[in-house]
Amino acid sequence: MHIFFTGATGLIGKHLIPFLLHHHKVTVLSRNKTKAHVLLGHNLEVVSSVTDVDLNNIDVVINLAGEPIVNKRWTQTQKQIIRDSRIKLTEQISDAILKCSTPPATFISGSAIGYYGRQDEPPVDETTYTIHDEFSHQLCKDWESAALQAQSDKTRVCLLRTGIVLSKQGGALSKMLPAFKFFLGGPIGDGKQGMSWIHIDDMTQLILFIIKHPSLYGPINATAPTPVSNKAFSKSLGKALSRPAALTMPSPVLKVLMGEMSDLLTTGQYVIPKKALAHNYRFHFTDIDSALGSLIK
Repeated sequence: MHIFFTGATGLIGKHLIPFLLHHHKVTVLSRNKTKAHVLLGHNLEVVSSVTDVDLNNIDVVINLAGEPIVNKRWTQTQKQIIRDSRIKLTEQISDAILKCSTPPATFISGSAIGYYGRQDEPPVDETTYTIHDEFSHQLCKDWESAALQAQSDKTRVCLLRTGIVLSKQGGALSKMLPAFKFFLGGPIGDGKQGMSWIHIDDMTQLILFIIKHPSLYGPINATAPTPVSNKAFSKSLGKALSRPAALTMPSPVLKVLMGEMSDLLTTGQYVIPKKALAHNYRFHFTDIDSALGSLIK
């Protein structure tokens, strides 16, 4: 197969590309061709624009590009940058697919569990329609809508609602480790908010699984089947590092430091990957202790 990949130099892409290159031809979109080759190798083609690729000759599109959501404070300008980096590119890809006479059979497009907005303790899955309408939901809803424009009897669209991806290299875990290593880690607020996580190995294998199973389409939760509370996650991370996890970060303090973006940490959701489980995807890491233990050695 020939796979077109956007966001390939990100956390997930850097892990997934080596698996794809074993069996497939890969073309990636990047503004910096040199950087892409350094990070991903030279056995792939790099283009700088969607228009540089004839999607009639592409079998699968994987679209994971987007401005990091937690790098900068959420000013109105930054919110627009976050939206544009996801939605405008996705619209370009959907438009290009619709113009094809032989379009890609599969379009896997990024989204996030932020689609559900903040939720209480009852778990949510792909059939949940009781949504808290806030920035994360609006962003994911519009991002998904842009991808769904490409859906047809020739192209299935898969919306990857990704949770907190746990990896040795980058991502949320790398931001948490310093505080915990220096005995400053612990729950945020009351620690009851849900943390829906997924190990990077399952993240990559689930995408490969989706490619191979054409019966999967629409929203797909990319999370482990056992979400945990922030308090339980903190305790598990402390255990993996042989550190206490007793210091609590008060929510109001985080609000002052981070503004609206702090909602991502002080609220959460318990997300179940109902579709993946129904299609018999077997998760390699189903409990947080084994997941963190495999990453922290």
